Amino acid sequence: MMALSQQKEQFSNAYLRAVVAVAGYTLAKPEVDDDSTDWCLFARSTVDLPRRPRLELQLKCTARNIMRKTHLHFPLEIKNYDDLRDPNVLVPRILIVVLVPDLPGDWITQSEDEMVLRHCGYWLSLRGAPAVANTESLVVRLPRRQQFTPDALHQIMQRINERGTL
Repeated sequence: MMALSQQKEQFSNAYLRAVVAVAGYTLAKPEVDDDSTDWCLFARSTVDLPRRPRLELQLKCTARNIMRKTHLHFPLEIKNYDDLRDPNVLVPRILIVVLVPDLPGDWITQSEDEMVLRHCGYWLSLRGAPAVANTESLVVRLPRRQQFTPDALHQIMQRINERGTL
């Protein structure tokens, strides 16, 4: 049986794939994650997205009690923070944190009519965030209004297409 951390990784991958499939974009997984990039997302050229925007993603999954009134407070390793805050990267990057219940058996329910994945993902761009003195990790605040949904992904890709950044 898989370790819980591996189950979380696989579940967050499935969540990401579901959102991206509904949004109609393409995903690719780099062979090596040495730059805090778990996934690359691509849009083909359309009337709305003529520049073929791209997006790099760092994907995390947690069942910790990180939910606050308006934000999630997620502990992020400094290496990931520094990689994601770099203002000089050509392709914009975001952090996605998928929040799940404590028990894997509660992550999904299904019937002939529906499949429900619990709970949801949230996204955050750290581009241009300040350097910090921390050496191991720091807590980043992901706004609860920034759920990672197909509509949110469309808006992100539109912003990248128009301005090239987030």
